[in-house]
Amino acid sequence: MESKLTRGGGVEVRRSSEPVGYDFAVAVMEERVAALVDGRGAELLWLLEHPALYTAGSSARDEELLATDLPVYRSGRGGRYTYHGPGQRVGYVVMDLRRRGGDVRLFVRGLEDWVRGALLRLGVESFTREGRIGLWVEGAGGIEEKVAALGIRVRRGVAFHGVSVNVDPDLGHFGGIVPCGLRGYGVTSLARLGAVCEMADVDAALEASFFEIFGTN
Repeated sequence: MESKLTRGGGVEVRRSSEPVGYDFAVAVMEERVAALVDGRGAELLWLLEHPALYTAGSSARDEELLATDLPVYRSGRGGRYTYHGPGQRVGYVVMDLRRRGGDVRLFVRGLEDWVRGALLRLGVESFTREGRIGLWVEGAGGIEEKVAALGIRVRRGVAFHGVSVNVDPDLGHFGGIVPCGLRGYGVTSLARLGAVCEMADVDAALEASFFEIFGTN
């Protein structure tokens, strides 16, 4: 089941309540990118879950895939290996950066600020680290753990792919990869951090924070 809403200024928000296949999601984003490149259509924020799978970004190394029990998809996004699956909310953003100043680094910071603001609404304080994309918290023993990941691609001034927030996924699947190519760090979830929230609460927080950071186009 999917709901759609177009916000003022032309940003379409989709929420999918059932898992969405990875290939299908990429095809939808590719179609929207092509439309925006041609000056047609609305920017997109799509909140969804995937079935359990790994994706390999453009910098992924073969030795960082430690298990082969899940499907692996080669992705055009930046970054290395990551896991997607039930209990994790993915936020895909298709955005025309040409309408927003064209600064890719500023856009990445905006994505991080967006997710940080959403997590704060859910009672979780997170932070960024230089050289480590994503959102982090301090875990047991002072080890920093990632709670949200980020990876994008830009084509002809239009950005796509986006972020993933670990709400309550099977964290054991992260043991099948070196997450984002970073050794020595942990991976956590909102549930493990004690945040009591349903996926609808996560969606509401993500949507509210998104429009605070990005407004409309």
